[in-house]
Amino acid sequence: MPSAFNKEAAKGLNATYQFNLSGEGGGQWNVLIKDEQCEVKEGAHPSPNITISMAAGDYLDMINGKLNGQVAFMTGRLKISGDIGLALKLQGLFKQ
Repeated sequence: MPSAFNKEAAKGLNATYQFNLSGEGGGQWNVLIKDEQCEVKEGAHPSPNITISMAAGDYLDMINGKLNGQVAFMTGRLKISGDIGLALKLQGLFKQ
């Protein structure tokens, strides 16, 4: 994620994203975006601004452009809790 990070889109953003990915290749990671920097850590963050839960395979399909995030959300393959506005910003924060 840090190699695909778009600093310009992160101006003024201070947020922690929690990713809970299930299935093969899954796990928990948190992504801190602050001061136009991106830091990824393995594990659960104690107080993320947003939590994104989905199957690891679906996540890979989504970031590779094979699965539309809105479709995944509407069909229940992507679950979001917390600040939904941050989910909308996510696509712009990382180049595909």
